[in-house]
Amino acid sequence: MLGDVRVGAVGLGTMPLSVEGRPDEARAVATVHAALDAGVTLLDTADSYHPPTGTPGEGELLVARALALYGGGSVDGVLVATKGGRGRTADGGWTVDGRPEHLRRAAEASARRLGSTPIGLYQLHKPDPAVPYAESLGAIRELLDAGTIRLAGISNVDVDQILLAREILGDRLVSVQNRYSPAVRTSEAELRLCAELGLAFLPWSPLGGISRSSLDGTSAQEEDPEFGGFHRVARARGVSPQRVALAWLLARSETVLPIPGASRPESVRDSAAAAELLLSPEELDRLAVQ
Repeated sequence: MLGDVRVGAVGLGTMPLSVEGRPDEARAVATVHAALDAGVTLLDTADSYHPPTGTPGEGELLVARALALYGGGSVDGVLVATKGGRGRTADGGWTVDGRPEHLRRAAEASARRLGSTPIGLYQLHKPDPAVPYAESLGAIRELLDAGTIRLAGISNVDVDQILLAREILGDRLVSVQNRYSPAVRTSEAELRLCAELGLAFLPWSPLGGISRSSLDGTSAQEEDPEFGGFHRVARARGVSPQRVALAWLLARSETVLPIPGASRPESVRDSAAAAELLLSPEELDRLAVQ
């Protein structure tokens, strides 16, 4: 659940479809359509998802076009989540801008590109060290009050920032998006707090530590002492290690909602299938990362 909105257990992170190394438009659209066909109803993007020399909002426009072209049924139940507060530099880097005036303009521009007001879920992409976090959150509250956005989320935050956001946004804060994976578990405290507060926890880059070299469960990483268990469980189950990793994440908490990226229809179909993979207690013990 994202607030009062029910979505599929696995979402789609669309960043790989719109930054450097992205596929051509036909394959990108096919990837989004494959996600929808597989029951994915959360699509995550951001106004900063574009190549360094591109234009803000390219990723949002791609998602909007893909939804408009979808012929597999209604998209009324699809929740599009976007983010504001970051940008790109010409050399491929990332900037942060949490000024309230910037966030208000960015959200209004995102709504125009997505063709949707209110935006289903709008997320403050990253705290800006040059701006008091309460001021940035105040802009998100104004956007909620104005009806520009329906639900709010925050990203790349710590426990204190989650608690502050909860104080300022109340129950209209529905999600936290932090990096979390088999390889990166520095947000364990934030995950636990989200479970306590009933906030959806959206791990970004959720497949860290799991090789994408194949979908048949075979990889040189199978013998890795830290992550090899994912590959061995995958071979025993006859599925990919990526699917096992996502199932492991889902087992971490009822509020976990992974958003793996994908740039091929095959990848997104495999990720979506993790929602049906129930790992046994013994398998979960084998997957405990030291």
